[in-house]
Amino acid sequence: MPDTSYDLVVIGSGPGGYVAAIRAAQLGLKVAIVEREALGGVCLNVGCIPSKALIHSASLFREGKAALEAAGAKVDLSGFDYAAVWRGSRKAADRLSKGVGFLLKKNGVEVLKGEAKLEGPRQVGVTGIGRVDAAAIILATGSRPKTVPGFEFDEATVLSSTGALMADSLPRRLIVLGAGAIGMETAFVMNAFGVDVTVVELMERVLPLEDAESAALVAKEFQRRGVKLLTGMKASRLERGASGVVLALSDREGAESSVEADRILVAIGRTPNTEGLGLEEIGIRLERGFVPVGAWQETQVAGVYAIGDIVSTPLLAHVASKEGEIAAERIAQLLKEGPAPAETHVDPLLVPNAVYCEPELASFGLSEERAIAAGRPHRVARFPYRGVGKAVATERPDGQAKLVLDPATGAILGASIVGAEATELVHELLVAARAELRLEDLADAIHAHPTLSELVMETARAGLGRAIHA
Repeated sequence: MPDTSYDLVVIGSGPGGYVAAIRAAQLGLKVAIVEREALGGVCLNVGCIPSKALIHSASLFREGKAALEAAGAKVDLSGFDYAAVWRGSRKAADRLSKGVGFLLKKNGVEVLKGEAKLEGPRQVGVTGIGRVDAAAIILATGSRPKTVPGFEFDEATVLSSTGALMADSLPRRLIVLGAGAIGMETAFVMNAFGVDVTVVELMERVLPLEDAESAALVAKEFQRRGVKLLTGMKASRLERGASGVVLALSDREGAESSVEADRILVAIGRTPNTEGLGLEEIGIRLERGFVPVGAWQETQVAGVYAIGDIVSTPLLAHVASKEGEIAAERIAQLLKEGPAPAETHVDPLLVPNAVYCEPELASFGLSEERAIAAGRPHRVARFPYRGVGKAVATERPDGQAKLVLDPATGAILGASIVGAEATELVHELLVAARAELRLEDLADAIHAHPTLSELVMETARAGLGRAIHA
């Protein structure tokens, strides 16, 4: 039987929960973590990790086939088995889930398997175990795919993101409803493996939360590869049949049309998992479905903290992890009289966004459109991938980096990169913005040649009016 009293009980073992638990244990707290399913939460099991494994396989598949054909080889795909690719993604997820278990054990965190419910501001009931007491509680229960009436998931023909990742076979035709990161990443994978893909988006462009110019570059490449993009279209009705689905659409003027497919992925957002936790019973009132928090992620009830997808910060694994660290360090400060956390909250303008399709898109801070909408004085600097030697040598010359700059100081207000390894390259710019470096600091730092990171250096030089290779 587990102990019944802890310094901290964390509910949920996703990237927010397990990071918080480990950080608290490192700071000397006695910690337990409650999980009803597999360790690692959505991200490791049916989200970030298996999806990136599939994206990697899709990239190798597409690029390998193209390289062989360019060399004059005939490629026979008759033996292709998507189930084997899918099994590889599951192995990656299982390996990392077990890794989380190892890390929790290594740090002395006790894992309580079961469903958790708050029985008071200092008590957690766990099914099959009973009540445990805690000096502090962190809620890290994550989110699930959002549903809308008429588009309920059956995970056979109408798929959630979870259903899409758990399917071990490919449809001949797929509709993707929603052109955010999940929708576009899935569209890339399916298209790379030969599926006829149609993406439907209510907004006027794909990736509507990203810089418009950058999103347009992604859209252009998707269309070049045969993905049909239907933007500015409302999905009004879904009909299910023995042979698949028919999606009825209407445009801004009310003109109606339809598209048919074997399956449809509904990727229109996520819903926080706050039901059944006993929040209202202890005095926590939700706002628009989310748990409101103040400094250090503390809720309306002292000693109870909330992190990750159940709060109204960006629904990203790395945001949840950082919030978990902030909350854990605050709790340790209060219980162990340790140092104060370096930060009281996550700055949304310093959160990297990453879309792992091809071309990749990564960004942070203000986009050009948001700067305009906010009336913020700014100027823009751009540099193309084709001006970078390694991008040309490795046949990845498409894309660009774009900086939004303060016209008076040159400070980086935001950035967007579209192209090869964009999700890696963006962090040099992010660190520069966080550290309040000057453009000269980036422009004058010697970058190894040839590397893709020269893109960052050249974009900074472009911002100074002295780019060399463009």
